Amino acid sequence: MLGKRDFDCCMGRKFANSDADGTVKVLRRLLRDRAGNTLALIAAGLVPIMAMIGGGVDMGRSYLAQSRLQQACDAGVLAARKKLGSEVVTTGVIPAQVTEIGNKFFNINYRNGAYWTENRSFEMTLESDYAISGVASVDVPTTIMGLFGYNEVALQVDCAAKLNFSNTDIMFVLDTTGSMTTTNSGDSEPRIDVLKNVVRNFHGQIEGAKSPGTRVRYGFLPYSTNVNVGLLLKSDWVVDKWKYNGRESIDTGVTQTYWDTSTTYTYVSGSASAIATFASATCPADTVTYTYSGTGTNPDGSTYGTTTVNGTRYDNYTYSWLTTAPVEKTRQIYKWRYHPMKFNLAFVKGATGEDPLKTGVMQARMYGYPSPTPENLDIYFRGCVEERDTYEIDDYDNVDLSKALDLDIDLVPTPGDEKTQWRPMLHEISFEPEVWWDGSGTFKSPAVAEYDYLMASWANLSACPAEARKLDEMAAADVDAYLDTLTADGNTYHDIGMIWGGRLLSPTGLFSGENADVDGKPTSRHMIFLTDGETAPLDLSYGTYGIEPLDKRRWNPESPKLGLTLTDVVERRFGVACEEVKKRNITVWVIGFGTTLNPIMTECAGPGHFFEARDSAELSDVFSEIAAQMGDLRVSK
Repeated sequence: MLGKRDFDCCMGRKFANSDADGTVKVLRRLLRDRAGNTLALIAAGLVPIMAMIGGGVDMGRSYLAQSRLQQACDAGVLAARKKLGSEVVTTGVIPAQVTEIGNKFFNINYRNGAYWTENRSFEMTLESDYAISGVASVDVPTTIMGLFGYNEVALQVDCAAKLNFSNTDIMFVLDTTGSMTTTNSGDSEPRIDVLKNVVRNFHGQIEGAKSPGTRVRYGFLPYSTNVNVGLLLKSDWVVDKWKYNGRESIDTGVTQTYWDTSTTYTYVSGSASAIATFASATCPADTVTYTYSGTGTNPDGSTYGTTTVNGTRYDNYTYSWLTTAPVEKTRQIYKWRYHPMKFNLAFVKGATGEDPLKTGVMQARMYGYPSPTPENLDIYFRGCVEERDTYEIDDYDNVDLSKALDLDIDLVPTPGDEKTQWRPMLHEISFEPEVWWDGSGTFKSPAVAEYDYLMASWANLSACPAEARKLDEMAAADVDAYLDTLTADGNTYHDIGMIWGGRLLSPTGLFSGENADVDGKPTSRHMIFLTDGETAPLDLSYGTYGIEPLDKRRWNPESPKLGLTLTDVVERRFGVACEEVKKRNITVWVIGFGTTLNPIMTECAGPGHFFEARDSAELSDVFSEIAAQMGDLRVSK
């Protein structure tokens, strides 16, 4: 290649005979002219510029698609985790409706073909701590970058949603009245069995989701006509003596003549032998022999052979009998005096005032017919108690808690002060003069008669539910064992359930030493109040306020304050008790299972805290919703 100097020399030699100066100047100008080089450089630079611009456009669209895909993934797993019911604890798989709701929220937030994307997919997985994780992917076709061999960008995002719990106390206040034996439409089990299963699964869900070091405690309060809390109370919290609506025999000083005979039976011949016990669909007629073909299955799928039959087979059996001639005798005539009677309650108390109460039995001379001779009656303490002092409220907006001690849920009894103490229920001495066994008659006390008037316990009108359980950390086996004790019986008194649920849960009352926050960490407190029916008290019942028409501690049927019925009184007191519970920073959840909640219930819970469930599936969903709101449902990945 020639340099400038070489070019000049050559030109000088070649054009020695021409006008060298002009020619040289023209050539020098051409050498310095670079306009053609710029066009070439621009052409060469267009390729990387197009790659940069195309990459920016395609990558910007990819980043936008990825951001929306992540949001959709998060929305899907959050919705699915919120929907996740307690059923998953036993099955270990995500129910179909949970998958459906998760996919729905994913699809809403990232529609198919959004941002010109292809091959959209979303999959969810149930983790061991009941979190739900998800993986979402999509392909983003390129535009300009396709010219350079890059036809698509594959995107994938991960997401997860889980429940986190702080220290939490949960008190289950459960309606165990007789109507809980009903089976809801669409279910195959009675309500009480459905309830047990859902509570078991709810416990498993909470336990599986809580973090290490988190304290979650559970308590149980079954309620019906009363609550069984006696064995949780200190002896100092219970009166030493109390009056009950009993009866005693009185000698009238009158004798009666009667004729006494006796009969003696003597075997003569033949045989008598017990038949083998068998099952039958119905009780067989009383015949000499029975024909039995075993158990089987009815056309509707139910089994027959469900009644146990015992009997005796007689074969030419002969006996003789001898009846003595009537003998004239005399006997003393007794009557019953029905009236309040005071009993010593030392048999239910521990050795010291700090010891808990104990179940026990005492005897009173009031059993059977008063003639010819009364006998001792065994009287049992099963754990239910009568409430402490209260009054018939005439202004429910301004309740005097210094008088309504039953509604002061934090008041600790003063030893020796009967007003502040509870009274053991003694079922076998709850007579109701002058009321007959069919419920007819008019309450009257005292009364004297030779008749047996209605006695609540014998008439199954003084139900005492399963024992309550204080708050404690519970393993699955503990929960199972407790739930197995629940039975359905009695009438519906919602107020006593709310009162004692609050007492067992309050951090500032009877059990403040056990219910206080631990290690400086706040405790979240929740009451789950479940019922399957409307308020349904019965004036014939012997319950937590005694026999109401006789004792008149909170309601006088002869001249009731504000003209209220017993049902009205129970519901208004429920409302007062609920407000007292919420003052302790306790969240109240109210569930109507197979029933419609009345306004007093919904007002107690407040917006977003009451639910109605028609069957087992809906009840499971309700408990899942409560769990989600109890905990911190959040994206964890």
